[in-house]
Amino acid sequence: MSFQPPAGWSFGDSACGIRGDDGARRDIALAVSDRPCTAAGMFTTNQVQAAPVRLCRDRIRARAGTGFRGVVACSGNANACTGTRGEADALAMAAEAAGACRVADPESFLVASTGVIGRLLPMEVVGRGIRAAAGALSPGHGALDGAARAIMTTDTRPKLAHRSVKTSTGALTVAGIAKGAAMIGPNMATMLAFAFTDAAVAPRDLASALGPAIDQSFHCVSVDGHTSTNDTVLVLANGAAMPAGAAPLAGADLGLWGEALGEVCADLARAIAADAEGASHLLVVKVEGARTGAEARAMAKAVADSPLVKTAVFGADPNWGRVVSAAGYAGVPFEERDLSLWLDGFCLYLKGEPQPFDSAEVSAHMRNNRELTFRLVFTLGRAGCVFNTCDLTHEYVSLNADYTT
Repeated sequence: MSFQPPAGWSFGDSACGIRGDDGARRDIALAVSDRPCTAAGMFTTNQVQAAPVRLCRDRIRARAGTGFRGVVACSGNANACTGTRGEADALAMAAEAAGACRVADPESFLVASTGVIGRLLPMEVVGRGIRAAAGALSPGHGALDGAARAIMTTDTRPKLAHRSVKTSTGALTVAGIAKGAAMIGPNMATMLAFAFTDAAVAPRDLASALGPAIDQSFHCVSVDGHTSTNDTVLVLANGAAMPAGAAPLAGADLGLWGEALGEVCADLARAIAADAEGASHLLVVKVEGARTGAEARAMAKAVADSPLVKTAVFGADPNWGRVVSAAGYAGVPFEERDLSLWLDGFCLYLKGEPQPFDSAEVSAHMRNNRELTFRLVFTLGRAGCVFNTCDLTHEYVSLNADYTT
């Protein structure tokens, strides 16, 4: 769906050949605000962290989330496990972006990278690409789509989402882009995601809104359970759609905006699961009736990460015992009679008792529907969780076996 990106934001991209493909694919993305903005971020929990992750985390902390002008990102090279040279290259990318955009402060840019780990960036090529992306900056939807394509690696399609909300100061927009198809494990989710808004949001409120938004979206998506070195989610707010001198959002307006951010993140997370490497099914795992949200998440994650569940879905095999047993090893105490299980409209297990069903009919349903939902209903409480994942296919194995060779 086409939409107008947030006011005051421009986007550019280029194809400079980071992958050694002579510029066959876009690999540099640039997002620039026409005025200083606030920023917040969440990053990988992996102990091995890419240089851009450290740069972003340190800059947001050092600047107290204020005075930022944009983000520069590259795909095809993660700039991870690259030592002091990698740190210098991340700094150089920010400086190059600031110079190309005629921004005086090079520390006002944040940096992200994605791709193969352990390879040094070809900085001469990257520099040319950043300058070309700056020359292509535009405020339109097409430019945002181009930036979304430029951060893709094994993704098959760009991932964009947006929401507009009406507040007491007028209409405000949140737009987001993301990449991710594998090395996706919710801790936090292994991908890049950037959200841009024309609302004015104080740094503390920006960070406070981002946490719950991620918790219900990127923390609830899994492809292979692998937490990467480059996980980065950034949100930047420039206030361009608000009256001059208006105070940052507060009260009900801030709440509405926070809901919009959460919906954008949820859309992007779902798009990542739907585009997982080699996947033939989007699998939604819904847990209802748990004691707490944490217990619901633990059981949903156990099911979503199970290779046996994922391969059964790929093979259209209604082997529901794999789902029940995965919930059982999640570390959450319950009795078998506390659990019922549905696959879409088919009841497979009811309060600890197996239910009769036509295996051929259920198998055909699984084979013929790209989106499937396992619904686990407990009698323990009122908490729940929705987790997005995918099946595990021959193509996934081939793609990752041959990724660098």
